[in-house]
Amino acid sequence: MGCVGSSHRFLGPVIGLFVFLSIVFGPVSKGFAQEAAPAAPPVKVQQLIQLLDDPEVKQWLSTKQAPAATATEAPATGIVARWTAEIRRHLTGITNAVPRVLPEMQAARDRLAGDMENHGAAPILKGFFLILLIGYGAEYLLRWVLKRSLQGAVLTGPARTILTRVLPLIVFAAASMSVLAIADWPPRLEKTIAPLLGAWIGARLLMIIASAVLTGGPASESADGRVGYMSLAPDDARFWHRHSLWLIGAAALVWGVGDAMLALSIPADVHDLIAAALGLVVLALGILTVVRRPTGNVVGSRRIVGNILLVAFLVVLWMLWVAGMDVLFWIGLYVIGIPPLLRFTSAFTKTMLDASAEDDARVMRNIFIERGARLLVIALAAGWLALVFKVSATAMMHDDAFNRVVRGALAGIVILLAADLIWQLVKGFINLRVKQANRATEDPAERARNTRLMTLLPILRNFLAAFIAIVAVLMVLSGLGVEIGPLIAGAGVFGVAIGFGSQTLVKDVISGIFYMMDDAFRIGEYIQSGSYKGTVESFSIRSVKLRHHRGPVFTVPFGSLGAVQNMSRDWVIDKFLINVSFDADVAKVKKLVKGIGAKLLEDPDIGPLILETVKMKGVENFGDYGMTLSFAMKTKPGNQTQVRRRAQVMIKEAFKENGINFASPTVQVAGDEQQQSAAAAAATRDAIAKKNAAAALGEGGPPEE
Repeated sequence: MGCVGSSHRFLGPVIGLFVFLSIVFGPVSKGFAQEAAPAAPPVKVQQLIQLLDDPEVKQWLSTKQAPAATATEAPATGIVARWTAEIRRHLTGITNAVPRVLPEMQAARDRLAGDMENHGAAPILKGFFLILLIGYGAEYLLRWVLKRSLQGAVLTGPARTILTRVLPLIVFAAASMSVLAIADWPPRLEKTIAPLLGAWIGARLLMIIASAVLTGGPASESADGRVGYMSLAPDDARFWHRHSLWLIGAAALVWGVGDAMLALSIPADVHDLIAAALGLVVLALGILTVVRRPTGNVVGSRRIVGNILLVAFLVVLWMLWVAGMDVLFWIGLYVIGIPPLLRFTSAFTKTMLDASAEDDARVMRNIFIERGARLLVIALAAGWLALVFKVSATAMMHDDAFNRVVRGALAGIVILLAADLIWQLVKGFINLRVKQANRATEDPAERARNTRLMTLLPILRNFLAAFIAIVAVLMVLSGLGVEIGPLIAGAGVFGVAIGFGSQTLVKDVISGIFYMMDDAFRIGEYIQSGSYKGTVESFSIRSVKLRHHRGPVFTVPFGSLGAVQNMSRDWVIDKFLINVSFDADVAKVKKLVKGIGAKLLEDPDIGPLILETVKMKGVENFGDYGMTLSFAMKTKPGNQTQVRRRAQVMIKEAFKENGINFASPTVQVAGDEQQQSAAAAAATRDAIAKKNAAAALGEGGPPEE
């Protein structure tokens, strides 16, 4: 059922209400009788008035009446007592207003008739129908223009709702309100009709929103048959759509008639009585909706208990409203209204998000829309509740502590939601930067910058989270009336005491700050400090995690690191030694190694890792069994082991092809055969031990993963 059809359904009752008010409160057919001027009071009454005006008499009366008033009724001192007294006063006023309803209605009619004495009833009714005629005429004219202009255009979602429903309603409101403002209306009648017209416009807007929420959406019907932003079954959506329209119409009627009675100067107790009676209509519709609502698989006793609780809740809401406890009434209304409103807001904002967003602007836009919409909804609800509290708060709420708590709680909700929005924007921006920095790149400068960002941004994110949380909590406490100055000073003193008591922790935190300022290491770099070595995996405020190349993870406090050996910066020079026999041609070996270095540079896998290819430096020393040759190369950090292994394999093959022998122990021993064997074995063991020691001295840097 479309919103336009629903609007037409309510058009008849509303027009009938307007006509009824115009007739009931309009002038009678005969002329309005002017009251005669009051006669002068008698002489004795004038003397009494003069005596009452005498200062001495006034002072004597005040001293005599004060004790009597104190003795008859002691003022309520406690909050609960004041609340009870105010509720009793309010309900007593409503009860006493029952016999005065008709006389007050007649008095309001007479007041309105006096204002309309020179206009007559017919021009007023003509003017009223003229308002509706011009308003609906402008609306249908716009609909006709839009229909011809949008032929063939496919509109879905919010764009369709705004163009085909909201925009015509805006035109209707502008046209009708303009006629109401321009026409020469009596002031009292204008103030009476204006809230009724405003209530009708507001009701139509809420009906459009309800129709869009329950039956509209990105698609009129999803793959599983559900419709609307709330993803309801078709029958359920039709039920809630129909009942929501009736509830909106009834609530608008109560609102419009209530404001119209205020414009007619009807006393507050009579106004509250009539509003309570009209509120029974809304309550009846609410109970009918609860009892007949679709509950899916919930049947039997659970459904009965649920219905009883909901009906009792609605009755309590009506009683709070009747008792004049507007703040509690709106809080209760928020309990049942805010959750579905937030569900709709979340579903609606998802249709506006860009799921494939990668750049800063679109990611920030997504976060701002998603979190900002929730903040806006709750902030408007809190603002309206604050306005109701300020305007409608009764004597039972005129307590400084209670007022401070209520205002602070409302402001605290908005502050926490704003802090959440700021944190989500900051976190989203930092996460996006970390994700971008984690991408592979061939530029060394950009790679270094990315690793620097990956190191610092998570730490910055943690600090900002703590900062935003602390500031938000302090602002909430300040709004609740807590003096945060002494709290901050006490926290400072407490922090100093904690600092003296936990010097190691403070040392770790401060050392970590200086390590970050010095750019000593970054995420993904291989470092060594004392007996700890490994790849930097992550940071905390006080420690760093190192992944050893064999798997274990070291969590090292910053204060225990000391001097750090970073093996992953810029370049690495790797040296190794090879022992050859004394008869080897050193010049030939150098030539062979030069060719091997050229081949390594041409290798597609190894070449990009080499900054300066392998070269023979010369003869390092002479041993017992041969010469020790020194070799060196310059590679990118972390790749020296891979390059060295390939170079050593190629050197071995080249030596074999060119008849160059590695040094090996040879021992000549004179004596019996058993002694010769023992001496040869001992010499071999010594030679192997020396070779292993020399090889160990030649290795350096992180092992290859």
